[in-house]
Amino acid sequence: MNEKDIKLLSEFPPVSTATWEEQINLDLKGKDYEKSLIWRTNEGFIVRPYYRAEDIEGLDFTESVPGQFPFVRGKSSSGNSWLVRQDIDVRDTEKANLKAHEILNKGVTSLGFVFTGCHLVTVAELKSLLKGIQLEAVEINFVSSCNNKEFFEILLAWLIEIKADPSTLHLSINHDPIGKFILQGKFCRSESAVFEKVKTMVEWGEKFPHLHVLSVHGVNFNNAGASIVQELGFSLAIGAEYMTRLTDLGVDSALAAKKIRFNFGVGGNYFMELAKLRAARLLWAHIIKAYHPVCQCEKSTRKGEFCSCAARMYAHCETSSWNKTVYDPYVNLLRTQTEAMSAVLGGADSLTVLPFDAVYEQPTAFAERIARNQQALLKEEVHLDKIADPAAGSYFIESLTSSIAEQAWKLFLEVQGKGGFLAAFREGFVQARVGEMADKRRKAIDSRRANVLGVNQFPNINEQLEPGLDALLFEIEDHTAENAEVETLKLCRGAQHLEGIRYATDLYSARNGRPKVCMLPVGNPAMRKARSQFACNFFAAAGYEVIDHDGFTTVEEGFQNVLDAKADVVVLCSSDEDYAELAPALYRILRGKAILVIAGAPACMEELKEIGILDFINVKTNLLDALTAYNKMLGIN
Repeated sequence: MNEKDIKLLSEFPPVSTATWEEQINLDLKGKDYEKSLIWRTNEGFIVRPYYRAEDIEGLDFTESVPGQFPFVRGKSSSGNSWLVRQDIDVRDTEKANLKAHEILNKGVTSLGFVFTGCHLVTVAELKSLLKGIQLEAVEINFVSSCNNKEFFEILLAWLIEIKADPSTLHLSINHDPIGKFILQGKFCRSESAVFEKVKTMVEWGEKFPHLHVLSVHGVNFNNAGASIVQELGFSLAIGAEYMTRLTDLGVDSALAAKKIRFNFGVGGNYFMELAKLRAARLLWAHIIKAYHPVCQCEKSTRKGEFCSCAARMYAHCETSSWNKTVYDPYVNLLRTQTEAMSAVLGGADSLTVLPFDAVYEQPTAFAERIARNQQALLKEEVHLDKIADPAAGSYFIESLTSSIAEQAWKLFLEVQGKGGFLAAFREGFVQARVGEMADKRRKAIDSRRANVLGVNQFPNINEQLEPGLDALLFEIEDHTAENAEVETLKLCRGAQHLEGIRYATDLYSARNGRPKVCMLPVGNPAMRKARSQFACNFFAAAGYEVIDHDGFTTVEEGFQNVLDAKADVVVLCSSDEDYAELAPALYRILRGKAILVIAGAPACMEELKEIGILDFINVKTNLLDALTAYNKMLGIN
């Protein structure tokens, strides 16, 4: 730094926190600081409007180095590379192989082969599936809900047959019996047999250093509406359950840890999701350290000492389905792009960006292409793979990392206090916590305290879905097996109830035409315009045709417009002061020809109700409840 720079900086003396607070309160002009600027998160801590160096004093992990324990700063000091993953549904191995070759030439570096049903893949099918794929050049992931041990045995036998070099292969078997248990409510065999099978698979994979046998599906908690802290805390508890069961069965703790990968969901809370992955690595590193893994590598100078590489978390990420929508689906592109950035900046090892249409149909080739290109953009144009831990040093993100880690650790210890994850799940603790959070988040959407663009805010008024969609899209997803032992975790989307209301309207409209809602703005120009815009947005969320107007001189003039439009619903938009006179006048001339709605919560509400005006909408109105009621009034089931 030269002398000129030093003189320049000297002109800006340090500003104390007290001075900042004084200026903020001055600028607020009497507004409540706590209510205006403090964000109370679902994660159990507050977020302040600004952070300073003093906020991260004493956080040990801020002094850590990328690629070293506790790995909060990522996997490597040389950059932030991640694998671009795309999954392929395997119904025909030859077609799946052709698609794999196609997408490998388009930027994919990690393949996921997804097998449906319980068909056991044969050696011939495996050869057909992987024909021509250079195994050492791409990560291969096998996803199946059953027969994992049998398939693994076939896979290992084939790899030995082709004399594959274990050190060059990056593979995973998506085996997660606990994850299956929480969705189905029971194990497919006795609990002891389940973990004996896990032990066998882990030991079979010992010679393959880059093979992950077990997957912890934190994404299930994410897609069930859990908070970030819940997803992390419960995922770590599952990982610890696997570690405890395996080590109790005599498996070396270093080997067990190296065979586990975490599959996290990534939602739309940009900075929180980024910090979640950093906190996940921090906590997992310390959890594994408690199992005392010992380095067994003959070439290592640390042989016989603590195996720090066993404490390094492998994290695959997948964009969440919780916040995705069927209506205005191209907005999903915006959501997945920010989610992808969160995952990458947070240090994900591999990432699946789900196509924007994945929530309601088999993704199209166009949607899959866009999803791949979203990651290519982050690599080739934004260069997010070049810098190790780009978020390091940010007072805000370092503080978020610490806060999330602290709350997730508390939850983890609470689960451990109940005897571990399975004991807590059988007690109903996990499901109850996630269910409460999902209900809270859905209610925030239903009441528009949380915005979902294209659904409860700024819906596309010209969009109508054709009949034929699966009705299950708008219901909670339940995978509970017959004779389940426990209550299960249910998957859902935050907007699905509101979208269900709108789809019911679309089905009705296909037979009877769209219900019409006519705005009748009159009186105070500023108030009538604001309330008219609010009401248009409100009723468009149900799929109604909304008809707005610049304004009328009298309600009688507006009434003629209502008659001409053949409106089913009329919304009077004016100031609170004018409603006492205008609303009764409009009610008298309407004489039941349409449903009369008042936009606002005027002081004269009770008087208006006494004469028969019963419908009012305002910012405190629960959107879901109101639209459900209006659909019922209009005969829409």
